[in-house]
Amino acid sequence: MTSFLLERLYAAELTDVVAIEPTTGGLAATAGLARRIDGTSVFVKAFGEPPSDDAFAAEAEGLTALREAGGIATPEIILADRDLLVLSVLRPRPDTEAFWEQLAHALAHLHTTTRYPRFGWHRDNWLGRRRQVNTWADDGYEFFAQHRLLRWLGERRVQEALDATDRTALERLCDRLPELLPVRPACLTHGDLWALNVMATPDGRPALIDPAVSYTWAEVDLAHLWTTAPPPEARVFFELCAELTGLDRAWRERMPILQLRQHLAVIAQFDPDWGAADFVRATLAPFRQRS
Repeated sequence: MTSFLLERLYAAELTDVVAIEPTTGGLAATAGLARRIDGTSVFVKAFGEPPSDDAFAAEAEGLTALREAGGIATPEIILADRDLLVLSVLRPRPDTEAFWEQLAHALAHLHTTTRYPRFGWHRDNWLGRRRQVNTWADDGYEFFAQHRLLRWLGERRVQEALDATDRTALERLCDRLPELLPVRPACLTHGDLWALNVMATPDGRPALIDPAVSYTWAEVDLAHLWTTAPPPEARVFFELCAELTGLDRAWRERMPILQLRQHLAVIAQFDPDWGAADFVRATLAPFRQRS
């Protein structure tokens, strides 16, 4: 792992790196902390086989958009090319209520100040090693159905995990989205907001990494974080986010529908899927045709 990252760094003419400490947590790429001759460090990430020539460029663009449009702290981009992403170093988040309260205010600011008349993004980007389709749509229900749910049915692992009855139930759920979810505006979202993508700046402020940005419903970010076992201290985050963004009391009941998107993405990319297929089947149960 360390030799692979060193090779990529030297190929990019970053030859002042003297050592690399592997990092854990990421699932799609190889990553580490690279120590330089002057004693400073940078975060380095590389794919063995990049899913596309622009995967890191799209990630870097997402980090910039979150910071410049939404006021969210993100790492500084030092280099982003086909084979390598180099960023400034963040620190692990402190799991305190005060930190999660700060994150709630930051995310609410992102979601309430970046509203947009359409759903999508000007380019596709990447959720792990799978393409996130961001084709523009005027209708949020159509966008979520086509590009966040049904899009996964063509993936081999999803086809193996879900039978024809499951797939039909998902299509039926998509047809009923206007009944199941309230009308919400599009806003800039992180798009891959699981717990390990929440970090802290050197001075302790909340910071986000690894985005898959698009303009869509704000609740998609909340739903994603809700599924990834945030610590008990994060309970205040969800309550405060709901208050700051004006969510109705039924928002928790909608979470399983919105969480289908990340469960399907997990099934498509990972084996085992950590129970994602079981969650999907349970959520789809009310939409199966009864004889």
